[in-house]
Amino acid sequence: MIHTHFQWNYTPFQKDIKTEHLFMSARFQEVQARLMFMIQQRSFGLITGDVGAGKSTAIRALKDRLASDKHVFLYVSDSSLKPRDFYREMLLQVNIEPEFLANDLKRQFKKALLDIYENQKKTPVVVIDEAHLLSPSMLQEIRFLTNFNVDSLSPLALILVGQPELRDKLRLRSLEAISQRINTRFHLDGLTYEELAAYIIHQLKMAGEEKQIFTEAALKKIYKETRGTLRLTNRLCTECLLDAVSRKQELVDEDSVQRVLDDYDY
Repeated sequence: MIHTHFQWNYTPFQKDIKTEHLFMSARFQEVQARLMFMIQQRSFGLITGDVGAGKSTAIRALKDRLASDKHVFLYVSDSSLKPRDFYREMLLQVNIEPEFLANDLKRQFKKALLDIYENQKKTPVVVIDEAHLLSPSMLQEIRFLTNFNVDSLSPLALILVGQPELRDKLRLRSLEAISQRINTRFHLDGLTYEELAAYIIHQLKMAGEEKQIFTEAALKKIYKETRGTLRLTNRLCTECLLDAVSRKQELVDEDSVQRVLDDYDY
């Protein structure tokens, strides 16, 4: 509907945008650099950011850039997982039939990680998303993944991803041992106004738009409402484009943004 009206190749501001079309803001480039450093060092890292800041997009971009002949990417985002379920999921992702008992699963996973590192000559990259929702028992279990060494070097890169409250949780005395093992920490902020304006132009250009169809006043209003949060920006821009389509307009102006804001709770 939108792309037909504007004669674009596809509808912009969608969640499943190809990674090669992503907007590389300064902070996005920095988080990618930090993630690659964690992997190169095979260390324990922490990435935090507010809801919709682009954490999952950053992880998706990371996965796409990792060479399959050098890395094995393991990802879980089910925050309700118990340790036993976590090990089962990880083993299934490396095509190993899980055993039944918890201790056997733990031993299996350790053996699998060492096999990937020592025999396959690849780096296991374990990413645990939505980590702010993990239970204390699951967070404690993460200690196991940082406990074993190979010639004093970890065989894997372990990355926790979550909302800012994860940092607060890791300050608890009961989780101090885990927090002390984290080598690299990074907080992903929202876009600045200049970055947001450039992001919107970039999204439109990737879809096939040559003109600037969002007025400056509209851009400023969008930033005021979203504070550079990507998810909110994408949603608001999409609704503004639908408003333009319904009114057969070629521009998104400040009035378009206000009409959307009046109809939706942002």
